[in-house]
Amino acid sequence: MSRTEPQGQAVVDASGTAGQHSIAVEGLAKSYGDLVAVKGVTFNVDAGETFGFLGPNGAGKSTTISMLCTLVDPTSGRATVAGFDVVTQRSSVRQHIGLVFQDTTLDDYLTAAENLKFHAELYGVPRASVARRLADVMEMVGLADRADSLVRTFSGGMKRRLEIARGLLHSPRVLFLDEPTVGLDPQTRSNIWEYVTELKRREGITLFLTTHYMDEAEYCDRIAIMDHGSIVAIDTPEALKASIGEDRVELHTADDTAAIAALADRFGIDASVSEGAVAFHVAAGEQFVPRLFAELGVGITSIRVARPTLDDVFMTYTGRTIRDAEASSGDRLRSSPFMRARRG
Repeated sequence: MSRTEPQGQAVVDASGTAGQHSIAVEGLAKSYGDLVAVKGVTFNVDAGETFGFLGPNGAGKSTTISMLCTLVDPTSGRATVAGFDVVTQRSSVRQHIGLVFQDTTLDDYLTAAENLKFHAELYGVPRASVARRLADVMEMVGLADRADSLVRTFSGGMKRRLEIARGLLHSPRVLFLDEPTVGLDPQTRSNIWEYVTELKRREGITLFLTTHYMDEAEYCDRIAIMDHGSIVAIDTPEALKASIGEDRVELHTADDTAAIAALADRFGIDASVSEGAVAFHVAAGEQFVPRLFAELGVGITSIRVARPTLDDVFMTYTGRTIRDAEASSGDRLRSSPFMRARRG
């Protein structure tokens, strides 16, 4: 900690209860010239919680996490992490957090142990405890037998596990995971989450993750859905799905335009084309299917009924699926000066 840096204050919520939140955010915003990346978000994360930002690339998730980790200065608003202000108490914030980036930041020409020892030196981990702590975190992520192997010999999943071990080495109070399994195959992604779940149990830390994978969001205690720089919904995964209260129906028809018009005229249903199918929500979807075949008046080639998912939640609150949002946000993401800087 800098000698001139003020001491951290315990976070106090509106009711006056101190120490309840690991992360407290109020009106946090970030702009790059005319581009508004984050539009004044407000939320809290409780100690020991697994909290997720769900949204497409370009939604503002990574920019928010960068502000919370003191990598980017907010344009306005305030945030505290582990009780420390992200602007005025940066050193204290950094001492109490771990961070796993989207892209690997390991040194491929060092061994796994050498990468961790370098991190321990940077974070001032007492030398007497480095060996034991290193052994502990390597065991946690299933890499104890590869401590002396060069990182360049590791698979993508092994590198991600090593980065998680590095993020835990200095015993942080909050671990940030920015798209922790992006680019990994489904089996490796599942394995990573088995390790992360066990690590949370053993370490007793707060986890904050960003993701655009629906199945990953299910691991969270609460989710904030982010779109175009704003939080549009926040709750537990089950509560968000329950808020829809209807089944999702997908039709493949002989004429999608005519089908959408017929659904509106004959059933009062607002439908749209999503991922190549006519999609809408309705109560008791399976019971509604016979009426569709009898009364729609447009040829149906296939039909699918599903209980609400987080993708349905995203569609309800944003008007499109997360895959559609990924496609439409590509140009905006590439134009972001922050993302250009990260690629540079």
